Amino acid sequence: MISNINIDIIIPNYNKSQYLEECINSVVSQTFKNWKLYIVDDFSTDNSLQVIEKYNTLNNINIIKLKKNKGPAFCRNLGVRISSSPYISFLDSDDLWVKNKLEKQIIFMIKNKFSFTFSDYYWFKNINSKDYKSTQISNSLSFREFLNNSSINSSTMILKRDIIKNTRFKNVNHEDYLFKCDILRSGVVAYKINDKLAYYRIIKTSRSSNKFVNLFYLWKINSKYNKLNFFKNLISVISISINSLKKYGFK
Repeated sequence: MISNINIDIIIPNYNKSQYLEECINSVVSQTFKNWKLYIVDDFSTDNSLQVIEKYNTLNNINIIKLKKNKGPAFCRNLGVRISSSPYISFLDSDDLWVKNKLEKQIIFMIKNKFSFTFSDYYWFKNINSKDYKSTQISNSLSFREFLNNSSINSSTMILKRDIIKNTRFKNVNHEDYLFKCDILRSGVVAYKINDKLAYYRIIKTSRSSNKFVNLFYLWKINSKYNKLNFFKNLISVISISINSLKKYGFK
């Protein structure tokens, strides 16, 4: 059923060397083997390149080393542009997958003819990596629903390339939120496979850890790109905040 299916995986990395090997190994150990991995290093200043070089002998891993720091949007767009498989997935360099993530999700997509899927996931704080908690996200999210519940974790997504078309990650804070909005705004619906297929690491220094700054940038994106009026924007930001608290508490 899936023996002739190929998928591209894009990992942007900037200074996440301490988590990077675990992340890449979670791809290498997948039960589904028809994948190509594109690691885009965003001019890291730690020892990320030393970690990445361990994998340069694997034919299905492509390593791209940027000579200047360009940001996550550029890295993801570059990965999309140079890859060619009909399915695309993204994995953040401090996250990781369960072993049968790709196999289960691809079968789910083909069986149901879905073009955008995601999954529940385990989350944990970096200070205690064995204390896993998990999410319970809605079974499907349309554009309007996503504006009030932005729970699709980028590391759980698989998309068919043909729905991406000319959509690109924009160079803004929360570029992943806007990218998902742009895809869903076209009428695509995202469907959840009812399984926990990834591990999301919460780091105190990560962008997602500053709640008030996050809300400010969500407001700006909703106003400028999603064209929400004040009232709808307020509902969106409050609803996203409530859903975040339900998932993570005061992380």
